[in-house]
Amino acid sequence: MSKDTDNPNINPSTEASKTKKSQETVTFALAQSHFLVGDITTNADKMRSLALEARDQGADVIIFPELALLGYPPQDLLLRPSLSGRVKNALSSLSDIDDIVMIVGYPHVDHHGTFNSAAILHNGHQKGFYHKQILPNYGVFDERRYFDKGRNQVLFDYKGITIGLLICEDLWEKGPAADLKKQGADLIVSLNASPFEIEKQENRKAMLAKRSRENNLPIIYVNAVGGQDDLVFDGGSMAIQADGSVAHEAPRFMNQLTLATLDVKTAQFDNQDKEPLTLSRESEMYQALVVGLRDYVNNSGFKGIIVGLSGGIDSALTLCIAVDALGADKVYAVMMPYEYTSQISLEDAQAQARRLNVSYTVCPIFDAVEGIRHTLAPLFNKSPADTTEENIQARARGVVLMALSNKFGHLVITTGNKSELAVGYSTLYGDMAGGFDVLKDVYKSQVYKLASYRNRLEDTPVIPERVITRPPSAELRPDQKDQDSLPDYDVLDNVLMSYIDEDMGYQDIVDKGFDAAMVAKVIQMVDNSEYKRLQSPIGTKISHKAFGRERRYPLVNKWSIKG
Repeated sequence: MSKDTDNPNINPSTEASKTKKSQETVTFALAQSHFLVGDITTNADKMRSLALEARDQGADVIIFPELALLGYPPQDLLLRPSLSGRVKNALSSLSDIDDIVMIVGYPHVDHHGTFNSAAILHNGHQKGFYHKQILPNYGVFDERRYFDKGRNQVLFDYKGITIGLLICEDLWEKGPAADLKKQGADLIVSLNASPFEIEKQENRKAMLAKRSRENNLPIIYVNAVGGQDDLVFDGGSMAIQADGSVAHEAPRFMNQLTLATLDVKTAQFDNQDKEPLTLSRESEMYQALVVGLRDYVNNSGFKGIIVGLSGGIDSALTLCIAVDALGADKVYAVMMPYEYTSQISLEDAQAQARRLNVSYTVCPIFDAVEGIRHTLAPLFNKSPADTTEENIQARARGVVLMALSNKFGHLVITTGNKSELAVGYSTLYGDMAGGFDVLKDVYKSQVYKLASYRNRLEDTPVIPERVITRPPSAELRPDQKDQDSLPDYDVLDNVLMSYIDEDMGYQDIVDKGFDAAMVAKVIQMVDNSEYKRLQSPIGTKISHKAFGRERRYPLVNKWSIKG
């Protein structure tokens, strides 16, 4: 079935050399589904179920996402000595599935190395395999650490068409697709594990349109879906015509088995009857945050989550996302007032908890804070009060939340946003204490937009309007406002996006029209807070440059911001 002119590990079968049989159509099943990292046996069982379902619906070929058998990204699981045996056993378990071709993403391990590969399985036999050629090593990708580079094109003939295989990054560069065209491909099938970021789907469509038009080839693009640690895969699998138009597009953020039928004579797909719902910028961001939290909590085995509800906008939005992700019965909100907590905050926190029907508890921290301050008084030696006393409040709240987590087995969700985390406007072992930060990659200005978006989805707002409209405050001292310490968030976020997301330097940011002293101060705050971010919980990536695996700086360095 497969043919590869150079690879000695794939022997061209007699089918490849035969004259193509006259067939009218070939139906492909795009298996957009969530495959959990490390759960090889369950992933193989899911492949079996989907293959049988697709076959019953008339599919000739089913295509699974990149590395679906092991899950993506597997990271150092790829270095485990038992990996090869487990993968071989799983592939063998699929050998009794007849009458449908299965294209399976898996890690291939042999004496030549470890490869990110796609296997062609048909009627109990592995007819061939393809090794990914372009290994990404930027952003969240670290594939050169684990994989060896594939060096050959792989095509196989089936029911009158010649199909060429590619894997994810292969398609983003011009060469691999062009090489398949030269070798006689009629169609390209691409297996992908492409993580979500804002407006990524439009970039994918533009790339696919360009690649299909320049080669005059239809393309099937199958993407993973679901959350894995800090990454979310948003699906959006597609069948693209040779002219670059979209014939089929699977829904975003959902498991979906999509069928696309190719006319062999015209090399054109049938067109789907109903296109999926187009997502706005805020809608896709919100869905990504919901999926990221849902899959992290459920796949980690926690019974539920705990949110420290303050009456402010960050915790309000976090609570909405939590309820949408897990259901109200698994969400526990705790309000922990101190003497600086306003009556408005108490009222708004209670109103939102009731509106979302979550368990709500008020746990004052006055005694805890005063006890700590009393213990520290001899050590402070009558030093004047400063941010230290403010941080004691935040840390008392962290102690309460973590104690509840230990006692009842719920995961503490932190509520800090990207703007605060960037400039260090957060307290280690206080409001940063927890296991997952829903808003870690969401700037404060985006928090407001997402809150307004969520309120528009229902007739009765789930977030009280004054939570959105009143000035933000940590409420750690009398009449405190965020803007006492920080620039206006719209200004701050523009500077932060320039410095963090776009990697712009000090002078370039000043040249955009920002005050020089303010820019210098903000950059210094970002650089000085690196040690805090290293200790912060993970959170779902939605931007081009998220904190964590995508942005790595030394904690100790003497880099000059104006150099």
